[in-house]
Amino acid sequence: MAKVVVVDREGVEHVLEGQAGWSVMEVIREAGLPIEAACGGCCACATCHVYVDEEHLAKLEEPQPDENMMLDEAFQVQDNSRLSCQLKFSDALDGIKVTLAPEF
Repeated sequence: MAKVVVVDREGVEHVLEGQAGWSVMEVIREAGLPIEAACGGCCACATCHVYVDEEHLAKLEEPQPDENMMLDEAFQVQDNSRLSCQLKFSDALDGIKVTLAPEF
């Protein structure tokens, strides 16, 4: 099974089983990690903000305008910031590493 590596806000690394077709946010939430995802994955908030490890950024599709708009509202945005609800997991992303962004 493909893996998603998540670093929580305390710096603890969690290796999760990814489900193809799920968003990275859904994988994180299903594992019980502290991700708010207030809008449930509709790209209407920024509470699933993560930092994507540099080696995986090139494997991702470019963010759509609505994701960029939400990131404009996010806290502590960096060049590798993404909304995890917009990252569709697939076997091609096996081993993707994300870090949960600070809460507001």
